[in-house]
Amino acid sequence: MAINIRRRDFITLLSSAAAVWPVATRAQQSERMRRIGVLMNIAADDPEAQARMTASQELAQLGWIAGRNVKIDSRWLAADNERVRRYAAELVALAPDVIVANSSQVVAALIEATRTVPIVFAVIPDPIGAGFVNSLARPGGNATGFLLYEYGLSGKWLELLKQIAPQTTRVALIRDLTAASGAAFFGVIQAAAPSLGVEVSPINMRDAGEIERAVAAFAHKPNGGLILSGAPPMVAHRDLIVALAARHKLPAVYTTRIFVTGGGLISYGPDRVDQFRRAAQYVDRILKGEKPADLPVQAPTKYELVINLKTAKALGLTVPDTLLAAADEVIE
Repeated sequence: MAINIRRRDFITLLSSAAAVWPVATRAQQSERMRRIGVLMNIAADDPEAQARMTASQELAQLGWIAGRNVKIDSRWLAADNERVRRYAAELVALAPDVIVANSSQVVAALIEATRTVPIVFAVIPDPIGAGFVNSLARPGGNATGFLLYEYGLSGKWLELLKQIAPQTTRVALIRDLTAASGAAFFGVIQAAAPSLGVEVSPINMRDAGEIERAVAAFAHKPNGGLILSGAPPMVAHRDLIVALAARHKLPAVYTTRIFVTGGGLISYGPDRVDQFRRAAQYVDRILKGEKPADLPVQAPTKYELVINLKTAKALGLTVPDTLLAAADEVIE
């Protein structure tokens, strides 16, 4: 079953862990103050940000205690793409020992700002295609980290939509045109659609108004359903998208559980919190002298299926027993 993460402040977590971590273990670390930069593309007070940053507990368990032997410099974009280059430059100017980042746009800005400061990324769909690494096994540059998922996973989203809403014959993929992954996901879904008896069309999102108009237009015809590609702007607009799906009675498949805990129907994808925990382990290894060029980019190891039965009932859907049995979390 998926673990419910409490909302906490990133720095508070690091500091509080010091009280319970054995003194002998902390003493093994150098008392020299190290510096970690954090650049995230969501708001600091977003529940998703707080959940991911519980990964800081992993750093504390590894002996890195905020205010004692490590200083954390954080920047939060809150989906404001205009600030990404400025914040990247600000963090690099602080001369950190390593920077933790998410989203392709953020990592691209950091690599543009520095080719020497180590970068550990999480939830990145295609680091080779984006030019961040030379290969998964041997990244070769100053960046390494953790894959979000392979493009083939989008075929699974379509299968889940048909399982939970068999009447669906029309599917719209909500995608971000600025992300290369949007086109790749659409291609996979389009290839799988004929065998499942559905017609697929894209909804290209740029802002909240465009999403609202496009979903309303798509909902005019019956038997429709939605799939979200999981690009960062989707997270920023998740409340709107979930509300639109409910208003227009559209079954929707999401890429992460936060949509479903917020009222969405079903999600399937990697455990993103786990990715940040694993990123903390890479930070530890880099602080102890390893090079990002030598640390392989790793694929997800934990996936989670989450279903909201209350939402299914509101949509008039009966969730198959096979799906309920496979679910990591069922919200009633």
